[in-house]
Amino acid sequence: MPSAVIFDLDGTLADTIEDLANSLNRSLAARKLPIHDFPAYKMMVGNGFRNLVIAALPEDKRQEALVSEIHAEASDWYAHHLVDATRPYPGVVDLLAALAEKGIPLAILSNKPEKLVISMVESLFPQAGFAFVRGETGVFPRKPAPDQAQDLARRLGLPAKDIVYLGDSDVDMMMARNAGMIAAGAGWGFRGAAELTASGAEFIVQSPLEILAHFDKWR
Repeated sequence: MPSAVIFDLDGTLADTIEDLANSLNRSLAARKLPIHDFPAYKMMVGNGFRNLVIAALPEDKRQEALVSEIHAEASDWYAHHLVDATRPYPGVVDLLAALAEKGIPLAILSNKPEKLVISMVESLFPQAGFAFVRGETGVFPRKPAPDQAQDLARRLGLPAKDIVYLGDSDVDMMMARNAGMIAAGAGWGFRGAAELTASGAEFIVQSPLEILAHFDKWR
């Protein structure tokens, strides 16, 4: 029986795309390189900020020096504009409160740098009471590797099979399956139901509060 929920952050709990796009487009435009619209960035995110920089650059401009330069510049700007436009998706705050009221442990696992994850969560979800808030630190490989998710399961004191991982991308679904967790798709997120289904989602919810029905059914 599922006993905990671990959430992805970008595209699952919060719509972060405008601030992410602005951070990259600012650096690209300064170098007279092509910029991208929000839908394009929705298809690029999910594999960490450095990989986002690589994806945003034209293929013939992906030299290590330029990638490192833009990564440092854009990530610094982003860290100071983390929640300019970023907001929780409708229903997310209510979902977190309802799960907490049921006594269900909550955690976050993101590929975003951990210090930014913590800062964003403190700003957007100060009352949520997450047991753990995790991001990229270099200690564990990024999703879809299962290592950090499995570490969270151990720290929660629960078998991986009893934990729901809710995310919005193929990376999230692959990670959940690799970790032996229940792969749940956030259909409102950046990628949509087709990608979630193709990458192994066990079920998809189209709005945050729908997941409560699944917990009621399981219990």
